[in-house]
Amino acid sequence: MEKIALREAARIHRLELAGACPEFGARIAQFVDELAVALGAIVSFYWPMGDEADPRLLAHALAARGHTLALPVVAVKKSPLLFRTWREGDPLIVHPFGMHEPPESAARVTPDVLLIPLLAFDAKGTRLGYGGGFYDRTLASLATKRAIGIAYSGQEVAELPCHDHDHPLDSVVTENGVRHFR
Repeated sequence: MEKIALREAARIHRLELAGACPEFGARIAQFVDELAVALGAIVSFYWPMGDEADPRLLAHALAARGHTLALPVVAVKKSPLLFRTWREGDPLIVHPFGMHEPPESAARVTPDVLLIPLLAFDAKGTRLGYGGGFYDRTLASLATKRAIGIAYSGQEVAELPCHDHDHPLDSVVTENGVRHFR
């Protein structure tokens, strides 16, 4: 119940923050080098929905450095996400949940780094997601994983509840810079 109330408050707050930082995407793209993504790493990002912090310009900057980009795909509810490659100009389909995904014809890959949306985060790297568990199940299923949250700086809260199945962030990128937790 606690997380449900936190999610609702965080959604309202994020909507306010989104309108206050229209240049968010360009600002986080400036921090691409601070992410220290290994050469040749496959990077998954997400196509933003609604007021989610937009990682597309950061993803574009990573692609310009030679990284393969992928987008998450919801194949089966209550299962880990799948990932398919995507390049600028490739087609996307809209999933019934509203996510933009590459078509089944796109190559399936396993990402090394995941750029992840969130509702809130704290100073320990705990992430408050949407409650579906997709990213927690996905991170648990990947042998190599690096989770980087994409957020407005105002989404940081003093402390979030953390359960055994919750996977913490390694870093978070906001319009003010990169914070590494691990």
